[in-house]
Amino acid sequence: MKRKQTINWVNGIMCAVMLASAAAFSGCQVSVAGQTLPSGFYFKDDIQYFRKGPEFKLSREAAALKAAEADAEILGN
Repeated sequence: MKRKQTINWVNGIMCAVMLASAAAFSGCQVSVAGQTLPSGFYFKDDIQYFRKGPEFKLSREAAALKAAEADAEILGN
């Protein structure tokens, strides 16, 4: 009877160790206190490249507003 209890105890410890190692090496992103922390494999991730664009993202909209204001002044509104 004592041997069966020891085997169950050893199996429980082995199961706990396997679960802990699976959690440690899973490489998932984690959210802690509002921060998204990277996985353990972030060094191997593909690098995304975004072309450099204009600093002011709304240049066409600003030009359209200026043109509309100039038209309004010409028409006398």
